[in-house]
Amino acid sequence: MSALIEDYALIGNTHTAALVGRDGSIDWLCLPTFSSPACFAKLLGSEDNGRFLLAPAGPVRRAGRAYREDSLILETHFETEEGAVDVVDFMPSPRPDGVTDLVRIVRGRRGMVPMHLALKLRPEYGSVVPWVQVEGRKLHAFAGPDAFFLYSPVPLSRQHAEARAEFTVSEGDEAVFMLTRAASYRPEPGDRDAHEALARTEAFWRRWSGHMPKEGPYAKMVRRSAITLKALTFNPTGGIVAAATTSLPESLGGPRNWDYRFCWLRDATFTLYALGLAGFRKEARAWRDWLCRAVAGEPGRIQIMYGLGGERSLEEREGPWLAGYADSRPVRFGNAAYKQCQIDVYGEVMDALHLSRAQGFKDDEDSWGIQRGLMDFLESGWQKPDAGLWEERGGARTHVYSQVMAWVAADRAVRAVEHFGQEGPVDRWRALRSRIHEHVCQKGYSEKKQAFVQAYDNERLDASLLLLPLVGFLSPHDERVVNTTRAIERELTEDGFVRRYETDGQDGLPTGEGAFLACTFWLADNYALMGNKARAQAIFDRASGVANDVGLLAEEYDPKQRRLLGNFPQAFSHVGLINTAHNLGANGPAQHRAQAARAALRGTWVTDEL
Repeated sequence: MSALIEDYALIGNTHTAALVGRDGSIDWLCLPTFSSPACFAKLLGSEDNGRFLLAPAGPVRRAGRAYREDSLILETHFETEEGAVDVVDFMPSPRPDGVTDLVRIVRGRRGMVPMHLALKLRPEYGSVVPWVQVEGRKLHAFAGPDAFFLYSPVPLSRQHAEARAEFTVSEGDEAVFMLTRAASYRPEPGDRDAHEALARTEAFWRRWSGHMPKEGPYAKMVRRSAITLKALTFNPTGGIVAAATTSLPESLGGPRNWDYRFCWLRDATFTLYALGLAGFRKEARAWRDWLCRAVAGEPGRIQIMYGLGGERSLEEREGPWLAGYADSRPVRFGNAAYKQCQIDVYGEVMDALHLSRAQGFKDDEDSWGIQRGLMDFLESGWQKPDAGLWEERGGARTHVYSQVMAWVAADRAVRAVEHFGQEGPVDRWRALRSRIHEHVCQKGYSEKKQAFVQAYDNERLDASLLLLPLVGFLSPHDERVVNTTRAIERELTEDGFVRRYETDGQDGLPTGEGAFLACTFWLADNYALMGNKARAQAIFDRASGVANDVGLLAEEYDPKQRRLLGNFPQAFSHVGLINTAHNLGANGPAQHRAQAARAALRGTWVTDEL
């Protein structure tokens, strides 16, 4: 039986990440980067697909865990009949030559605790059995490009292609285990000082998170969410992956299993707001720079997602040898949605680059040229049917949210000229902005439904429409916005959690999925903008309250079974938490955009909005 998603904690080094279970087993690890093939894939299969267990050998009476304050250093405390031990897990920064280490330290706290180690390396997502050699206290395994070394303080034994160790830890004892991955064609990198690596890792996180507020009703969860975003950032490029995993299901036992180890443009502006609000300008700028590099090229061929370095080809394939999390198949690597047309991404890019200017980031020499190219395409292509924000696989249609984001693109182009002194055909863009706005209001609002609807050819509700006031398309007090918010809460909400849309098969997939946590935060944002802070806070508390014991959120939540669903941890959920926490204050990102909406309706533009 699969462990609950919330049973896992994240450790990582801003190049890659691992998931550690409550039982002391590392069940997911991709090396050397987030999108590399996993060498531990028990998360999506069984022990035979790879894991690294380090835990008491006998029954555990109690287990608890926590991160060291504002870090990704995980401490798990085990209590047994014989005593108590701590297991400290962390991943220091990669070595200069790209060698990656995972460190596990066992510390005796009380009594004498028998411990068990079982290391089963299975590269290529659990499909390859490597050549394994054990000599005393060292393991060497290799397969293709990968070489692994386990440096151990106790003798190791080998059973087939698995390393094992049995040892006892007494009070005051310490045992340090280091798993190292290097290129198989290079010399063995050798051990490193684990205590120095721990001190450096702790100092890094202390410096990085030190300026974040520690007081306030949401300060702790905002700090943890910011740390999670940092953990999902591929440091060499600034790209932020949507999640650390692939194929954790949106519906248990079903096929809604996608690879999220890539960078989505739809997250761009929300992520920039979240990083800016948390005070991380360096990371915000790195994300902006990644964005400019990724989308450069032919405007009509912009993608919805890219690889860590801006790679365009993300071919999707399946892993039939993996049973899938909770028997949810197929397991997928890569994501075919990268080939989809989504008009909304043009607005996402234009909005993100507008925000970066407003935050004081200097344009590079190409960014405005890229935006001009995007506008050239949109002037004739904005009405093109697309797959929509949610990457439906049931055929293209004219999605209302996509049309709204085309308006956002035109609006930000106008403001780039009026407010930031850029050069461009501003009269033409103003006319385009007005034409799109009128078109959406006429064709996207259903008098019968008394709400904006998903697409021009249906009257289904869609939670993306909660973003209309958040992007400045209409005032949050506009009757149509208020009606839409209430309709979505009435028809798409279950136990206070918002589903994306009715999964009735029209999206090309079987019915059913959990509620989408980011959408639930958007509902709270709408109430905050309407001035109903009590209602907004209640929704926020409910959504943020499903984070696991170490503060991590998945993509979705199942209100019936009361468990997290989808890939984990999910950047978009943590971005939503940060932004909504600030919207519940005096001047969050939704308030900035609402100011822009009011100014747009007056025909003027505020000069201080983000």
